[in-house]
Amino acid sequence: MPNLLPVPMLLAIAGAAVALVLPRRPGVQRLVSVVSLSAVVAVAGVLMWWTNQVGPVALWLGGWPEPLGIALVADRLSALMLFVASVVALCVLLFATGQDSDEQRRETPVSIFHPTFLLLMAGVSNAFLAGDLFNLFVGFEILLFASYVLLTLGGTPDRIRAGTTYIVVALLSSALFLVSISSIYAATGTVNLAHLSVRLRDITYPVQLLLEVLLVVTFAVKAAMFPLSAWLPDSYPTAPAPVTAVFAGLLTKVGVYAIIRTETLLFPESPVNDVLMAAALLTMVVGILGAIAQAEIKRMLSFTLVSHIGYMVFGISLASEDGMAAAIFYAAHHITIQATLFLVTGLIERRGGTSSLDGLGGLLRVAPVLALLFFLPAMNLAGIPPFSGFIGKLGLLQAGAADGSALAWAVIVGGVLTSLLTLIAMAKVWNRAFWGVTPAQRPQPPLDVVDADGVAARDPRPMPPLQVGATMALVAFGLALTVFAGPLYEYTHAAAAALRDGSYLAAVLPEGVR
Repeated sequence: MPNLLPVPMLLAIAGAAVALVLPRRPGVQRLVSVVSLSAVVAVAGVLMWWTNQVGPVALWLGGWPEPLGIALVADRLSALMLFVASVVALCVLLFATGQDSDEQRRETPVSIFHPTFLLLMAGVSNAFLAGDLFNLFVGFEILLFASYVLLTLGGTPDRIRAGTTYIVVALLSSALFLVSISSIYAATGTVNLAHLSVRLRDITYPVQLLLEVLLVVTFAVKAAMFPLSAWLPDSYPTAPAPVTAVFAGLLTKVGVYAIIRTETLLFPESPVNDVLMAAALLTMVVGILGAIAQAEIKRMLSFTLVSHIGYMVFGISLASEDGMAAAIFYAAHHITIQATLFLVTGLIERRGGTSSLDGLGGLLRVAPVLALLFFLPAMNLAGIPPFSGFIGKLGLLQAGAADGSALAWAVIVGGVLTSLLTLIAMAKVWNRAFWGVTPAQRPQPPLDVVDADGVAARDPRPMPPLQVGATMALVAFGLALTVFAGPLYEYTHAAAAALRDGSYLAAVLPEGVR
């Protein structure tokens, strides 16, 4: 079973290679991409089941003596994140496959999009399964390379400008990550996560604090935590709908995953928890205030994406099993729901001709299925009972109340306020896009309505059945998180408990090293 650990990366890379050498066979490219990602989903599901049965599993690569080699490690946390991420990526890929030929040429040219998309998934898989900091860095760099290509597809001025901002921020965070890795290696002589958890016990407190701050700041940029999140709302909305959806669902959660892994394994008695908790509060409130001020749906969702990162960071900062379990549950929920809403926005843009609320209206009458596809994940994001968003938020609030500190109660108040403001933002979209009158019925329709690319809104187009079906599948997966919330919450509790019980170290390191 440990031999399955490199398979998700190998499948994605092999699929990307095959797709890359078949630029004139778009049908074969699509088939290869879908089959490759479907296989990744299957392997991730097996890893999720296996780690739940036996605990963490590790595989050492390269034939080097432990702990000098490269380790891949799967536990309940990484297996869950990989499974949810691969399911979401598969649905997004099917959505992109359903685009008509004109839209594919303009938005997601098959010869470039499919190999790069698979390479992105290889980076995501590598990051989730990495057992050392340098391999985690490699995963982030694969993500950076692929995401920059995907972000600038089409070559419009807005996308190039957004891509430039994104790449500058990403390179700065990568440089900081390299500084962090070199500092950690200089202080401990290793970058293996399990080995580091042993070696760091012998390091003086000031050095430990410095190393922790370096890693937290690095991952805070990648997770889009306030005040290091300004780049995201300007970058994501310009990309094509499938790209924005996979970015919103996956990329920031890799940063959140890295914070969870390092804070629980390397710094279990973290002195920066209060700082993280304050950052969580500011991330929630500032992000959602930005969201309700928007009149363009993609930008609004980008701000809600930033805002809801705060919930996960809050659970991490509580440093309790209940808080961590709720944070993991909420991460799985948010990957799914945020990606779903961006796919729905892509359908809104096709059916209404724009994603600006100033140019939309009356979609409930002309596209009731689209209205339902928006309503369900929107209410889930807002945390309306009985959806998984409500369950995750309730778990976080209960864990915060159990903490009992004044700062925790402040974040609880901020979390409730953020949830209410999220509902207001979603209601704003519903009222203006679905209940409002159509632009043709307005006495003086706006003349300056533009889409995310900064060009005049296009004529409405029918929604391709495959795109609707892929979005329905992702909505159904989000609903499944609600239906099976009980077993999933038990799973995340077991994952949270395993983060601190020493089982990760036992699976990775020889007994003499521990």
